[in-house]
Parts: sequence; C-alpha cells; structure tokens
Amino acid sequence: MKLLNVDVAVIGGGTAGLGAYRAAKLSTPSVVMIEGGPYGTTCARVGCMPSKLLIAAAEAVHQIERAPGFGVHPTGTTRIDGREVMARVKRERDRFVGFVLEGVDEIPAGDKIQGYARFIDHNTLQVDEHTRIVAQRIVIATGSRPSWPAPWNELGDRLIVNDDLFNWDDLPQSVAVFGPGVIGLELGQALHRLGVDTKVFGIGGAVGPLTDSAVRDYAANALGEEFYLDADVKVEMMQREGDRVFIRYRDLQGQPQEILVDYVLAATGRRPNVGRLGLENTGLQLDARGVPLADRLTMQTSVPHIFIAGDASNQLPLLHEASDQARIAGANAGSFPEINPGLRRSAISVVFSDPQIAMVGSTFRELSEKFSACGCFEVGKVSFENQGRSRVMLRNKGILHVYGEQGTGRFLGAEMIGPDAEHIAHLLAWAHQQQMTVDQMLDMPFYHPVIEEGLRTALRDLQVKLKLGTAEIERCQRCPGE
Repeated sequence: MKLLNVDVAVIGGGTAGLGAYRAAKLSTPSVVMIEGGPYGTTCARVGCMPSKLLIAAAEAVHQIERAPGFGVHPTGTTRIDGREVMARVKRERDRFVGFVLEGVDEIPAGDKIQGYARFIDHNTLQVDEHTRIVAQRIVIATGSRPSWPAPWNELGDRLIVNDDLFNWDDLPQSVAVFGPGVIGLELGQALHRLGVDTKVFGIGGAVGPLTDSAVRDYAANALGEEFYLDADVKVEMMQREGDRVFIRYRDLQGQPQEILVDYVLAATGRRPNVGRLGLENTGLQLDARGVPLADRLTMQTSVPHIFIAGDASNQLPLLHEASDQARIAGANAGSFPEINPGLRRSAISVVFSDPQIAMVGSTFRELSEKFSACGCFEVGKVSFENQGRSRVMLRNKGILHVYGEQGTGRFLGAEMIGPDAEHIAHLLAWAHQQQMTVDQMLDMPFYHPVIEEGLRTALRDLQVKLKLGTAEIERCQRCPGE
C-alpha cells in the first residue's frame, strides 16, 4: 500500500476537478488529482460539444427544408447518411476530448492518481486497494451521472442515455425520448430533423428549465408543431419486444396509441456522484439527496477543510458554473485556513433547441415566491412573431419575458424562447450582473434591423409598467416575501 501526505487532494478529473487542481496549485505545490474513469470531461465526451455537433447536422437539414419559404427550391431529394453524420460527430468529439487530454498530459505524473477514492475519515482517502492519502484539505469534484426509474433497466441495451448515443455508428429508425429538459429537447429535435422518427415524452408539464407558465406553454406549442412533444404523457405500458421497445400511451387528445421504437433515450435528470465516497465517515452535513451542503460563495462544506465543486455540488449542472465553483473551491483549499468568497456570476442557461430557450438571473418562480404577496415585480413582454428581423429570416417564433423590481426599476431576470436567444441571454446576463436598471438598459445602443430590437420592445413594456420612487421602494422593503 502506497502512503501519501499532501496539502490538497482533488477527487475527480473532469471540468471541476481540473479547475480545482490548477487553482490549488497556485498556492501550494503539494496537490494530487484522483480520477477513477477516463479523462476528458463530461462536456467534451458526452455533453455540450457532441450534442452541438449533432444539432449542427440537424440545422443543415432544416435550412434546406425551409428554403422554399424564400422561393428557393432545392432540386432532388435530401439524403441523410446516418453513418457520415455520426462519423463527423465522433471525429470532432474526439478532437475536443484531445484538447482536454493535452491539458491533462501537462500535469506531472506524480500528481495524477488513477482509481476511485473513498473517505476513511475526514482527512484520509483510500484509492482502490493501492494508495492511502492523508490530505490536509480535500475538494470533491466527482461530477454527475444520468438517472432513470429502476424498472426501465428491464429494457436492457434498448435503454440508452446521451453517453450511449454519441457512440452510435449509424442513426436508428425510431427513438422515444423521456424527459423534455435540456438534453431531451436538444437531442430529440436533432434526431427528428435527421430523419429519426422521434417522440418526446415528459411528466408534469415541464419544458426545458422554464418556470414562467406563459413562456413554457408557448415553447411546448412551438416545438410541438415540429415534432411530437407531450410534456405530461400517460404511459400505460413500456416493455421490450425482441430488439425493440413497445410503448402504449395516451396521446395529446387522450386517445390510446401503440408504438414500437428502436431505443428509449432516458433524459430524466442527472445525479451527483457522491454515493460511493464514504461520506458517512466524514461528519459532513448532507442534503436530502445525500449531497454535502456548501456555501455557494466559498464552496466550503460543514467540515471546514472539505470543499465541493461542479455537478457533484448539486447546484447548477452547467460547465461555466463548474468552472467557477472549481476556481473558488481550489483557491480556498490551496490557501486554507484563509477563505475568500469567489466571484459568482449571474445565472445564465441556454437550451440549443430551435427556437432556443434561455434563462437569465432570477426565475419567474423564484420572483413569484419572493414578491407575489405584494406585487413588487413586474413583467415586460414581447412576441417575436412580428419582429422585423425575425420575420425577414423566417425565424419569427418566440416570446420574451423580462422581470423588473418595483421602486428601484432594477432588472431582475428573464425567460424566453426565440431566435438567437443565446446572444440575447448574454446581453441580459451582463446587465443583470451589473445590477442595471431597466432605464439604464434602454440607454444602451440598439442597431437596426436586428433581433435585439425585440428585447428593446420588452424592456420598454416593462418600463411603462414599473412604479418607481422612494414610496414604492419603502413599500416593497416591507414586503412579506422579503
């Protein structure tokens, strides 16, 4: 058994683990990174990058299909070669993974420990059966994994997750996608556009991360016009039949339907990888899912020298969040006992569906819980259906809701589905982080003709509705939700 004494041990070698290792290294040379699986990060291997490669292929098909709307008529039939599509996805995916691996290769061999770590006590880690590490500080950065209902395991290899999809050599004929969240919407729409008979099912009515019911309903209808989407399906039976899966369900009209599909894609959420870490040996305070509680500004857990970062923290499972958390956790682990709050940026998330879905700042649900008792926030609205540039490009689907605070006029957040939402979301996130008021945002330049003019319309609508001034500020300060 090899014995090591180090200042900092980082458990995990993904986005958060690599970031935490590098941040800790700035304060002390005595840092090790423990990784049980392959290097390469979830984002590069099976997440954000390969999914965008599949979406890019799907968009190429869609551009051809909508060309007649401009009076442009492609001759002949469009042939989608599934093998070529997947070959490019995997080829470019491997290229992105290669960039990550190049970074890993630069890490000294003595700092990298291969194997699965488990807590013996709050300072001691056992890595498989070959290494025991006594660490003065520890960062948990073990990531997350897909989760699905246990009975689905009976489907065997007909049940897949996004990790499996990106290893396909060819596209199947049919797929049922369960979970209209970020992954389900992106992959479901892409598969549909690439000629795969696709149905997307959900439970409870959720569409992406949206919490504003008006935006959510619009999204369900807009996306449902292109492919089958039932965000609250009633499945009566799902079982394997040979190499396919039989599903009996009630359609949107309540009529019974029966289908056979090649695969069931489970996009039903992800679970932090903390179950096998031996956390019971640490004294850590855990939440209801068994995840260590942590301060979002310092990433410090209830055990002062243990930190957590990335998807394992169960906060926001997004790459930029994982990177920020890693930097904070690693820096604090490196400098401990000196602890400093890190920069936490305004929340921003994007679903790369078409139209795109975006969220910025506080969600409608959060604001409603905080302010609804006294009406201390207002909603500005715009539809993109008649917005000039959007109509020019035949991309005129979508709505944007922006939220502002009564009294101060401060911009609080936004939810939207629409064209170029990824770019509008960045403008709004920057404004939110700067704590700008709606008036200040409207003082910014807007070109013509651009989609962002729709954003200006929504802000103007919000400006008119807001009640500003000291009296309103004082009223809202007394708000029961505060």
